[in-house]
Amino acid sequence: MKAAVLREVGKPLQIEDVQINKPGPHEVLIRTVAAGLCHSDLHFMEGSYPHPLPAVLGHESAGVVEQVGSEVRTVKVGDHVITCLSAYCGHCESCLTGHLSLCVSPETKRGADEEPRLTTAAGPMIQFLNLSSFAEHMLIHEHACVAIRKDMPLDRAALIGCSVMTGVGAAIHTSSVRPGETVAVIGCGGVGLAAVNGAAIAGAGRIIAIDMHASKLNLAKHFGATDVIDASQDDPVKAVMELTKGGVDHSFEAIGLKKTTEQAFKMLARGGTCNVIGMIPVGTMIELHGADFLGEKRIQGSLMGSNRFPVDMPRLVDFYLSGRLKLDEMIGQRIKLEEVNQAFEELKRGELARSVIVFD
Repeated sequence: MKAAVLREVGKPLQIEDVQINKPGPHEVLIRTVAAGLCHSDLHFMEGSYPHPLPAVLGHESAGVVEQVGSEVRTVKVGDHVITCLSAYCGHCESCLTGHLSLCVSPETKRGADEEPRLTTAAGPMIQFLNLSSFAEHMLIHEHACVAIRKDMPLDRAALIGCSVMTGVGAAIHTSSVRPGETVAVIGCGGVGLAAVNGAAIAGAGRIIAIDMHASKLNLAKHFGATDVIDASQDDPVKAVMELTKGGVDHSFEAIGLKKTTEQAFKMLARGGTCNVIGMIPVGTMIELHGADFLGEKRIQGSLMGSNRFPVDMPRLVDFYLSGRLKLDEMIGQRIKLEEVNQAFEELKRGELARSVIVFD
């Protein structure tokens, strides 16, 4: 099969022939239909986060089940599925207490004594975030995907696999936005727009979108933002304080920068919660004023929207098909696998919310 391979940090992906194994007892072979390009992939490509190489990248995807292992019970051949990088075992403490996204059990991967899922003529290939979806097929654990309605377009379903689940989940699960509360979202890429949409679904009374690109701020209005702030023209903290007369109940940092994380915390009202969704580069230190904690302000991380994806993703599909979840407008372009490097250059420039690889 054709796949986009990262062999060296800082270098373009290479389109190569990669061999894929057959499903083990709890594994599923999926024909990839669509895969979104995410900033997280870019972080690993640029070395902000380390990862063993060579690796087939990609982690936001949807497809059709072609084969299942002998013990698979959750999906069947022919099912349309969304994949999720936060594969779960189902019986560790995290899983049993309802925190599926925090599961780190090695059971969802193949052991060192087993044949690798992916190989080339030169040797084993590393699977990326349990998925490796920049490829014509994926071989994954059954608890890394969920079956969905077949009337859901798979190019839009792919977005639910990461950016949408991350953003919507951060608003609904991680920060528990309640009807009437105030929200600010810094960064209106795919994840930030999903956080805006999630806050709107949760019933937030005022949703303030912050970005430096007018096109993204216009998109944010369509996704549910009641107010927008152009951070290239105005101090976002000062502007939020003026709009809300004292700060927001929930802020979401969806870029992954020191400066914007500190701004997200500073724009909180007393008792407010700052949620860091963006991937801040390893080793970066965040500076906060200690006195702010006396006002019961909180800062917390959010991993994949604190999801229970086998339940959450089919519900998000229903939200889309009923018109409440916005996905069509998030896709800036549909590309072929061979165009992946050009699309990542466009992602770096912040020109598009999402590019989606569509496989024939």
